[in-house]
Amino acid sequence: MEQADYQQLNGIALAYLGDAVYEVFIRQHLLALGMSKPNRLQKKATNYVSAKAQAALILKMQEEDYLTEEEWAYYKRGRNANSYTHAKNTSVLTYRQSTGFEALFGYLQLAGQQERVAELATWCIKQVERGNLIHED
Repeated sequence: MEQADYQQLNGIALAYLGDAVYEVFIRQHLLALGMSKPNRLQKKATNYVSAKAQAALILKMQEEDYLTEEEWAYYKRGRNANSYTHAKNTSVLTYRQSTGFEALFGYLQLAGQQERVAELATWCIKQVERGNLIHED
């Protein structure tokens, strides 16, 4: 996709891709840990990919000033996007934060910044594993 094309995508479209991109990293990580039972994999993955986890991760990124100005702009595009649905088990705010988180990954993927995608995904994995995330719903 050409640069002008992905820059025109709305936040929901970016989040659609970003969700898949981030989840691939998480699944690879869990398989590398030797997990192979589907139920256990799914339960463990929730610690990384749930709306609450993603919202907590983006707040931690903000706290640590971990994103560039441009990356924040794409996060905000996703966070502020109009969506007609949201997760049943979380607040609208948490859902919007997680949508922004996913939009960030979608933008980076389409911008050809795979090294940054890997860096952010690895950082997220470390934060979850360290138990550094607190999010109030």
